[in-house]
Amino acid sequence: MSCSIPAKPLDVADIFARLKGLSSAEEFFETLGVAYDPAVLKVARLHILKRMGEYLAGDDLEGLPDLVAAARAKATLERAYQDLAASSPLAQRVFKVLKEHDPDRPAAPGGAFVAFDDILRPIDPA
Repeated sequence: MSCSIPAKPLDVADIFARLKGLSSAEEFFETLGVAYDPAVLKVARLHILKRMGEYLAGDDLEGLPDLVAAARAKATLERAYQDLAASSPLAQRVFKVLKEHDPDRPAAPGGAFVAFDDILRPIDPA
């Protein structure tokens, strides 16, 4: 199932101010005219918006004409959506907590470690 956005001209006037006022992922997709699968959005909404923010942070959009800024925002949302639609939030590791606990990355030296044998050892009542 896919939510397609009706083909209508994108309202580009003051796009970033309007995006800042939105409160749901669906509103971002509707405002920018990007189609989405509700099942993907249900699982990855925050990850998609976070990834979009990371991509936008790397662009200098200050002073661009509204039409160009809106097109860049739309392309960025589409790119972030595709990242998460083709993968999973766990694989993408967008949020800090997931990045820090990557099982493929070796533990930092000197980090807290408790051996399994220590956990199973009886507690000394003394």
